[in-house]
Amino acid sequence: MTTQNHSAGPTRRAFLALSAATAGLASLGMEAWAENRVAIDVDAMSNSDLSTDVLVIGGGMAGLFAAVKAHDAGAATMIVSKGRLGSSGLTPFGKGFFVFDPETETGTIDDFVETVSRSALGTNNPVYTRQVAEHSLDRARELRDWGFFDQTLANRPFMRPIDERGIPLMERVVITHLIKEDGRIAGAAGFRLDAGETVTVRARSVILCTGAGGFKPNGFPVCDLTHDGTVMAYEIGAKVTGKEWNDGHSTRSVNPAACFDSWGDMFERVPATNGVDVHHDLGVDINYRAYVTGNPVEGGPGAPQPTEEIEGGPYVPQEFQHSGPPGGGGAPGKGGAPGKGGAPGGPPPGFSAGSNVGGASAGMAIHKSEGLVPMDARCASNIPGLYAAGDALGSHMAGGIYTQVGSSLAGSAVQGAIAGEAAAEYARSVDAPTIPEARIAGIRNEILAPLRREAGYGPAWVTQTLQGIMIPNFVLYIKKGSMMQAALAYIEELRDHHAPMLRAADMHELRLAHETRNMILSAEMKLRASLMRTESRCSHYRLDYPEPDDENWRAWINIYKGADGSMQLEKQPFGTWPA
Repeated sequence: MTTQNHSAGPTRRAFLALSAATAGLASLGMEAWAENRVAIDVDAMSNSDLSTDVLVIGGGMAGLFAAVKAHDAGAATMIVSKGRLGSSGLTPFGKGFFVFDPETETGTIDDFVETVSRSALGTNNPVYTRQVAEHSLDRARELRDWGFFDQTLANRPFMRPIDERGIPLMERVVITHLIKEDGRIAGAAGFRLDAGETVTVRARSVILCTGAGGFKPNGFPVCDLTHDGTVMAYEIGAKVTGKEWNDGHSTRSVNPAACFDSWGDMFERVPATNGVDVHHDLGVDINYRAYVTGNPVEGGPGAPQPTEEIEGGPYVPQEFQHSGPPGGGGAPGKGGAPGKGGAPGGPPPGFSAGSNVGGASAGMAIHKSEGLVPMDARCASNIPGLYAAGDALGSHMAGGIYTQVGSSLAGSAVQGAIAGEAAAEYARSVDAPTIPEARIAGIRNEILAPLRREAGYGPAWVTQTLQGIMIPNFVLYIKKGSMMQAALAYIEELRDHHAPMLRAADMHELRLAHETRNMILSAEMKLRASLMRTESRCSHYRLDYPEPDDENWRAWINIYKGADGSMQLEKQPFGTWPA
């Protein structure tokens, strides 16, 4: 009997180990849920109430051109940015600017559009592909006049046209809510990071230039982007697209979590222009090799090429297959083809020689492939008066794969300019919005709710839990239905139970609380869209559906909020506008 008990139950050593693990989990839970020791007087916080014709949200490349062109079209324009103009989001990282110059290119714009479409397996919207080629040269000339191509930092050249026009600029303001009244956009609301104050801006039209986002991954300059604009727009009824695609940037295995150590040679470059150079890159090829053979993997010009052949993996058209990463040349800053990969003297970002680790941009799709669904060629969403540009617009300019070096920065400039002119035109056609005071009061309560919570979950802990669910290679990149369904169950738990109980002790933590909630909804979108697309195409790869399915899946997936609050998904055939 005694022997049976000992053999059936844990040994003393095993019991002690189990107890220690349980104590650790309990401790982790206590750190997650705690009393909220608020450092500011929430009841004493004021509210700034402002108004404008066109409100531009975001201070990157798209936001710059949106504000300049809206102002030049005669609209009173204001910029609100979470960070500093020219230093927000991925703009400081963007060093390559694609320019289609008819005087130097051997092919035509038609040739360029057709080549991109072949690389993108039809996932691109040719209207927006053509736009970036048609307008890139003009945008580059303006940037050159402002001094953008003369220095590593963008703040001063960006401030030049803003100061010349006297466009009001509010920096370090976190926008958390878009406001819709009478079926159209009416403004936005948020709070200042450096003061105890909420901010309300009434606007006839709004342009989202809020960038893309991720799950705050280590080792890549996307950690302050969390799909804020996409989620805010989704909440008021805007349609969202492209969430199943994945950006395949890796980071260096040496100091992988240190963003500047891995990417400093990109930040320190002076921007440059480049011409047509179409690829099929930054998908999940390297993720598949890591899944099959293990981490880390060798990559980049000069790195040993794989000698072991592996079965299967993402489909790459024969025309765009190559023996090494795109761009050629040596490591960043050490020779190579001028203009390739975003700057002279190096390969595209993420392809330095040596051992690389994946997941550096986890949660982000290919540039311009995710965001608000465009209803037309002028960056309009399905919410009247609400526009988006750059990585906030799911224009599918390049499709679901990285096709043209330098097109991301150029696309943001081109789309920002188009959206600015369209928003100004719309603003002239409508009266100033009326927002009831009770509505503003209700939004302020929602903004400040984490500060008022007596106890709750810390946003850092919830974010770490989200990362543990979503970032693994076998969930986010090399997908299969059973694993995504399991991850979705966890994400739904975070959405329903943890997000409503997020706490914040100060304005910085208030920002984190709102960003964490946005990342949870973005994760749900990625999982649901990836489950729906039962094929593999471009940067979306499923082990259980490893081949492209042209019969059923020549379509984008759009997501919208149903009348009951649930997340709904629909197909939009390639080459069409939404019904």
